[in-house]
Amino acid sequence: MATWIEEMLGSTGVVGIALLMFLENLFPPIPSELIMPLAGYAAARGETSIFLVVLAGTLGSLAGAFFWYAMGYLVGEERLKRLADRFGRWITLTREEIDKADDWFDAHGHYAVLFGRLIPTIRTLISIPAGLSEMPWQRFLLYSSIGTLAWTTLLALLGYGLGSHYEDVSHWLDPISLGIVILIAAIYLYRVVTFKPR
Repeated sequence: MATWIEEMLGSTGVVGIALLMFLENLFPPIPSELIMPLAGYAAARGETSIFLVVLAGTLGSLAGAFFWYAMGYLVGEERLKRLADRFGRWITLTREEIDKADDWFDAHGHYAVLFGRLIPTIRTLISIPAGLSEMPWQRFLLYSSIGTLAWTTLLALLGYGLGSHYEDVSHWLDPISLGIVILIAAIYLYRVVTFKPR
């Protein structure tokens, strides 16, 4: 995966960074932990500026986050409950769990969005309950922007700082990204198998 990302960044530049970070939010197995350090490394080689790398990564990631926020908002809590009643095992949610999550999100949603944007996988998923709970979109974008900017800056600077040494560790990144995908799939399968409707 690292090789494919490098080729994409090489051919599309900062536009590719934004596109990949947008796709990373739609399809989490494309990890920002690979995209942004590789983009930071490209900046260290003089192919672009670190400022543009961070800006493109942040904007692309926010676009993906807002997509899921809008999906959550459009689906709405009542429709999700009906889906849970019908397909609970496959979406691994019950009506009661949705109520609990909504109550918790109403009380702590701003912290959840802010800090959730700093945690792999949660970064994508946190946008959905924000939409479901009808968090004002301005507040969602504010907290998402702060968390996303911090995350993309950290990863880009990591790649930038490693400089020429980045290639020494890049061969470890593909197994790590594969491990993330396998872990996500395993958690989902466990939830499906152990699901107990109430």
